Amino acid sequence: MEFPNEVKCVIFDMDGVIIDSEEIHKKAYYETFESIAVNVSDDLYKTLTGSSTINAFEKLVAHFNLDESPEELVLAKRKRYVNFFENDPTLHLVNGVEKLIKQLHQQNITLVLASSSAMVNINRVFTRFNLHSYFTAKISGADLVASKPHPEIFKKAAILGNTNKEHCIVIEDSDNGVKAANDAGIFVVGYRNPLAADQTLEQANLVIDDFSELSFLI
Repeated sequence: MEFPNEVKCVIFDMDGVIIDSEEIHKKAYYETFESIAVNVSDDLYKTLTGSSTINAFEKLVAHFNLDESPEELVLAKRKRYVNFFENDPTLHLVNGVEKLIKQLHQQNITLVLASSSAMVNINRVFTRFNLHSYFTAKISGADLVASKPHPEIFKKAAILGNTNKEHCIVIEDSDNGVKAANDAGIFVVGYRNPLAADQTLEQANLVIDDFSELSFLI
């Protein structure tokens, strides 16, 4: 797919693109797995990356034939995540992303957040790092029927951004997210986050290692 001749809307993923939170999500997941005595392999965990928490636990409940409900497990994992989020002073924005967000906003490019995280977690991040004012809309995959790799979230993001998808780009760090953008028919930039080394990004239309590589948009 060709890069849009004019970018009017940038759709951001959150975890691993805006905030380096993949590690605390993983800790929260694995503490939850341990609490119910389930052994999730690295390969199985990799398939969950980028999905909403409810979809991840629906998959695991079916896979392991668990007695617990996905909804119970979501709440258990969320409590652990919040604990890590509030008590980890090292939690930070991805290097260079704040500068890019501010510059795009200054250029009157519409910004939309499309994340598999629950809205409560999205707002927690946006409040902590003062990001609310830059984004026109925020969408949580947890509020949709299907989360990434289903394309619904990105189709909806383009609509909420009031922009034809031919003038949108998506920035993602997970293979599930890349597939969702591909299937939505939107140009996708794969950000190679060093904390998500298990993600190939092989289906991304463009792969970057640093947000300064998108300075041509400004």
